[in-house]
Amino acid sequence: MPTLFSKLGGFLHGKRPWYKLPRLLAMPRLIEIRNELREKNLHDTEEPPMPAGALTPAQKEGRTIAGEGNDAKCPMMGSAGRRFGRNFPLSEVHPDTANLLKPSPREVSTALMTRHSFQPATILNLLAASWIQFMVHDWFVHKKGDPAKAVKIPLPPGDTWAGGEMNITPTAVDAAPAGSTRPPAYVNENSHWWDASQIYGSDAATAAKIRTGQHGKIHVNADGRIPIDASTGAENTGFTENVWIGLSMLHGLFALEHNAICDALRHAFAHRDDAWLFTKARLINSALMAKIHTIEWTPAIVPHPVVKIAMNTNWNGITGDLQEVFEFLDDKELLGGIVGSKADHHAAPYSLTEEFVAVYRMHPLMPDDYTIRSAADDKILETVDLPAVSGKAGQSVFNKHSVTDLFYSFGRSHPGALRLHNYPKHLQNLVRDDGTRLDLAAIDIYRDRERGVPRYNRFRKLLRKDPVKNFEELTDNPAWREEIRKVYNNDIDAVDLMTGLFCEPLPDGFGFSETAFRIFVLMSSHRREVLQSTSHWPPRRTSRFRPPPRSSVRLGL
Repeated sequence: MPTLFSKLGGFLHGKRPWYKLPRLLAMPRLIEIRNELREKNLHDTEEPPMPAGALTPAQKEGRTIAGEGNDAKCPMMGSAGRRFGRNFPLSEVHPDTANLLKPSPREVSTALMTRHSFQPATILNLLAASWIQFMVHDWFVHKKGDPAKAVKIPLPPGDTWAGGEMNITPTAVDAAPAGSTRPPAYVNENSHWWDASQIYGSDAATAAKIRTGQHGKIHVNADGRIPIDASTGAENTGFTENVWIGLSMLHGLFALEHNAICDALRHAFAHRDDAWLFTKARLINSALMAKIHTIEWTPAIVPHPVVKIAMNTNWNGITGDLQEVFEFLDDKELLGGIVGSKADHHAAPYSLTEEFVAVYRMHPLMPDDYTIRSAADDKILETVDLPAVSGKAGQSVFNKHSVTDLFYSFGRSHPGALRLHNYPKHLQNLVRDDGTRLDLAAIDIYRDRERGVPRYNRFRKLLRKDPVKNFEELTDNPAWREEIRKVYNNDIDAVDLMTGLFCEPLPDGFGFSETAFRIFVLMSSHRREVLQSTSHWPPRRTSRFRPPPRSSVRLGL
């Protein structure tokens, strides 16, 4: 069956784009694209290669906090502290050091990213913005470099940046073996697995701190608020950077979910101890998040009918509930879905990639202003700006309103569209609790260049998409076209990836660019495939486990 689909997809290659084909033809074309990406767009950066090994009894029983032992043949694969991989050949990802500051990242930010008026993404509610940041905090955190080696960013004429000087701390480069000619590689401080580390942490100390020590449960109040750690002033949860009320809501929600799962497990397995209950509840909670992201969040932000079918097929397979009768279908990815199928790393050992990080730069989803409403009568309770709901200031707003009202308010609001001139103004002049001032748009641009992520046209070509020949092909917005031309000095190949993704014409039913979607097509399914590496990832029937009715608020994504 996969061979037939691949052949049909190949026959359609070079014709109309897959998203313009009838559904029965679009699906095989999309499968053919994914298979080609699996073959050509997964590249290992580890030096030397990770050693093979055997799992310990504890690793066979459940996931470790740092992610060791998820692969039966290579226990260190994907664990915290491993390098990010690449989606392009290593020869293509050496940083262009001569042009790291050309054009100035600050000029790109001010001239192309600044939000003059809010462009809403009306296909979504604001929970979608909270959700993706919640997920990203599970997936990747780059190790920070030496502040003493900060890079000075040129300011365009007339820039009013406070202090008159902008500096960006570099990303820490992982030490390479002597004589290496490979491009710089970077470490992920989280595990690369989908394991809800934003809730549970990626190290033993954090995991121990969040646990109550009773019945597998973690600390969370009955109203869905995470207790504050008196020693840090932050919530007692797995990841506490870049916090705002949207994250606090989801951290509390899934802490409640964890404890509800513990109650159900304890009811069914009364003889099991605290450690076993915690480990299994963590695993089930992670699977729930993966499923929500696959079949709810992704089809919500890309409501193209073929994408919805593809995401459900990824999880459930073509045959759906027939797997409950014919278990052999679970072994066939297309028939039985990725969950429960055989693990396959394809062309490289599993890791998240720098290109995956780059296409998840979605800060325009964040509004600058927030309206808090009463769930009882829709009455406006308060209107606040982004700084008021962020950091320690956000705790005051979070504690002032009921969690029910906050979820209702987010459900009644829209995030921003992922387009040019829609970057939150407050994030271009972000003042953190420690007084640090940042322009996140300029940082986003610089990070891609620093880490060797190809610029937009080269990025397309390496995904076997035709590069755009001119600025007229780049965007269908005439005003943007001239602004981009000016910033990039009429050089189409100099356009940064993020700029291109935010101005690229969108197919019908797409909330972000089809170029970025190619990376999602590859990495989204790849991450679920490798979860089958050990027996402790729940098979299909176990992953459908649902605890008794709980107090959690529906996400409504």
